[in-house]
Amino acid sequence: MAHLDKINNPQDTKKLSIEQLVELADEVRNEIISVVSQTGGHLASNLGTVELTLALYYVFDLPRDRVIWDVSHQTYTHKLLTGRRDRFGTLRKYHGLSGYCSRAESQYDHFGAGHASTSISSALGFAAARDLRGDDHKVIAVIGDGAMTGGLAFEGLNNAGSLRKDLLVVLNDNTWSISKNVGSISKYLTGIMADEKFNKLRREVWELTGRFKRRDKIRQTIHRIEESIKGFLVPGMLFEKLGFRYFGPIDGHDLPQLVKTLKDIKNITGPIMLHVATTKGKGFCPAEENAYKFHGIGKFDKVTGRAATASGALPVYTDVFGETMVELAAENEKVVAVTAAMSSGTGLDEFAEQYPDRFFDVGIAEGHAACFAAGLAADGMRPYLAVYSTFMQRAYDQVIHDMAIQKLPVVICMDRAGLVGNDGPTHHGVFDLAYLSTVPNVTVAVPKDGDELRSILHYAARHTGGGIIAVRYPRDKVPSPVSEEIKPIQWGTWEWLTDPGDVAVLALGSMVGPALQAAELLRARDLRVAVVNARFVKPFDREALERIRQDSRAIVTVEEGQVRGGFGQAVAGSLLSEGYAGKFRALGLADAFVAHGGRKELLHDAGLDAEGLVASIEQVLASDEKSEHAAGKLSFLSGVRLRKKTRPAGISVTGGDPE
Repeated sequence: MAHLDKINNPQDTKKLSIEQLVELADEVRNEIISVVSQTGGHLASNLGTVELTLALYYVFDLPRDRVIWDVSHQTYTHKLLTGRRDRFGTLRKYHGLSGYCSRAESQYDHFGAGHASTSISSALGFAAARDLRGDDHKVIAVIGDGAMTGGLAFEGLNNAGSLRKDLLVVLNDNTWSISKNVGSISKYLTGIMADEKFNKLRREVWELTGRFKRRDKIRQTIHRIEESIKGFLVPGMLFEKLGFRYFGPIDGHDLPQLVKTLKDIKNITGPIMLHVATTKGKGFCPAEENAYKFHGIGKFDKVTGRAATASGALPVYTDVFGETMVELAAENEKVVAVTAAMSSGTGLDEFAEQYPDRFFDVGIAEGHAACFAAGLAADGMRPYLAVYSTFMQRAYDQVIHDMAIQKLPVVICMDRAGLVGNDGPTHHGVFDLAYLSTVPNVTVAVPKDGDELRSILHYAARHTGGGIIAVRYPRDKVPSPVSEEIKPIQWGTWEWLTDPGDVAVLALGSMVGPALQAAELLRARDLRVAVVNARFVKPFDREALERIRQDSRAIVTVEEGQVRGGFGQAVAGSLLSEGYAGKFRALGLADAFVAHGGRKELLHDAGLDAEGLVASIEQVLASDEKSEHAAGKLSFLSGVRLRKKTRPAGISVTGGDPE
């Protein structure tokens, strides 16, 4: 680590020669492989951006110049160069470095982004703010790893081209889709067009033609010739038509060429597009050979690339979903699967292999995915839209306008619902219960285990009532073995898991297990706690809620989501309207963003494990004993705050406001 040990900020890279910069690239790549093999993370894409990051920080003046990353899971080299190497081993760990850019983490993280396609729009905002202040620093958007498939990126390009702001967009193209022209002719042409002397001559010719009477026609002819040459040899005419001067594609692993090109175009005014071709997994053979597998990976052997063996035989919800989708497709030819660049993450790889004509991966375009699914449903198909909960937020308008109003039978399957762990606040799926429950013609189901997930998915294929069926499940193993048979489910009803008790706990999905454990612990203390699997958030099981209201002196709801606007508040509203005289407490996540860390750690800090539920229930009963004189009043208490000293910022047991 001869060079990396001396890099404390981007300015230190400027002290190196180009040859030393190449050596630094090897050191950085080895460091990323070593750390990610222990922490897990986005390996392949980061190995592909090592040279590009080094070249950008060698040429530009950070943090005065702004570099906006998209998707920001490509920023491990960025973190190593910006004073975070001593903490790099804590990457994605509890209380450690984020796996994404975070404005709270470093002055070099100018814009946080866990979702894709945001860099051009936000960078244009930075450029406009710069011009309004009269500053003259550079703004660079680095977009890649699929982010260019999102419509927001093209909205940003369109606006940037029309505003004519000084803005450099670096397209990190790590696929084969638009990079096949990388070669000697393209490289030579880009070198000419980016060269400072060429651009000076170009300006002089332009000014000279302005003296002629037929200057407009002459200039049009020159421009057409330039466009024809570039259109024939390079794939950048789309960007030119959007108002950008296009350069590339160039080899994103050729550091000397990257540095020279960036220096040449640094002072060209207006919107500039530099197309860089990189290889995902560069420098680590297992990742180069299978970039798909190493895009996001857990711990692995840094020599062989083999993933660490997971303990336990129980499958994860994602796999149960994927296997069930294959079953459904075999039974019903109208079943189709739609996803937004998440075929592996949502468990649809086998479906895609067996039913390629009925599988649609639309790219990082969740709004389009939802509208596309609505179109499929409107013409008689039964689409299952598989998406992470956090990314479903991007298609909320389509849920309302294109699905719900028209009462179309789309099945929305939300993986990673609740606390996802190490990817942090941009990826926690904690809002779906609130934002979907407010929409008419939507059923919201939360299965407690793999069997219930399968039952709900099978029912949805036969459902003839119209409207959306949204099902959410966590990034976790199922709590018990999955049965081969499809167990019948009484649609829209809750399930009593214990006998009635003085306290009734209405638990959703992943919270059923901890609720049962808490009830068992409290039973040993002679407290009778009933546990109800409230698997349908919308519609309510009114009959079950009425029985609970009459039998229980205290009711507790628990959900792995935000309490504000969630299931607990909806139950409270219903109880208030019915004149419930007992105690009530809603447990879940506070009105705050949750930091990253392991799921078990975060659930523990949030009081959403068995220990936390026991403490909350005991507090409810204690407050009930002290407040018998207040009978007839509903005490709307939103949880308790536990382990305050050890809780990271953004974590709360309660559903109330953060401290």
